[in-house]
Amino acid sequence: MPNDLDVLQGAWCVSSLEVEGETMPVNVLSEARIVIEGNRFTSTGMGSMYAGTLRLDVTATPRRIDMTFDVGPEAGNTNRGIYELRAGVWKLCLATRGDSRPSAFATRPGSGFALEVLKRAAGKGTRLKAKAMTASAAVGMASFAGAAPATEFDGEWSMVSGVTNGAAMEESEMQWVKRINQGNLSTVLAGPQVMLKVEFAIDPSQSPHFIDYVNLTGPNKGKRQFGIYAFQGDLLKICMAPPGRARPEKFDSINGDGRTYTVWKRY
Repeated sequence: MPNDLDVLQGAWCVSSLEVEGETMPVNVLSEARIVIEGNRFTSTGMGSMYAGTLRLDVTATPRRIDMTFDVGPEAGNTNRGIYELRAGVWKLCLATRGDSRPSAFATRPGSGFALEVLKRAAGKGTRLKAKAMTASAAVGMASFAGAAPATEFDGEWSMVSGVTNGAAMEESEMQWVKRINQGNLSTVLAGPQVMLKVEFAIDPSQSPHFIDYVNLTGPNKGKRQFGIYAFQGDLLKICMAPPGRARPEKFDSINGDGRTYTVWKRY
């Protein structure tokens, strides 16, 4: 009789995701996958590529899982969680920070928990495709990171402040938000949830400096946005207009302008 690790082998599609009580839009999950090969996992389509090893404890109730990352933005971290396997459905509740572990398949604001429901990827030869995907994961990430020359934007940034359409974000929300820049690609995440994924281009000859986005995911996929940016010591300021609006001339956001003004600090 196959054990749980045997059952998990292959590719799984993320069908739903809830983070700290908030449900992620289904359209954002269209490319989200987790592939299991042996005791290794590879996660893609969630703003970056993540990979590492997993450990299961089938003697606990509910059953426990530890996912230790060695590739991607979470490298060196371990997410502790619980899981359930039923007829091609894998339910997974993880703590995205700290050493806590969920005791139930539920999330709430401020918990740091993420609840995923995954379904077995359909199609003949899925396991072989999954194996090929995992084997090439490290190469794929290296190519992704080197898609454009390194810039002063490169690295990971934590959010210092954020204002959208004149409304300031709560400090309790900002503490989980980070920005990952690699070459000309930028991803903003709140916990594991992708808030923004864009290709960007800059023009530092302008005053203030110009930055342009092309959205890669979400409701604005394919749309362009115009903005300005500035570096101040270890801080990065970015002010973006919504799609279809003119480029901002100064760093601010007021009610009705639709702009997003964020300040970031490098890790």
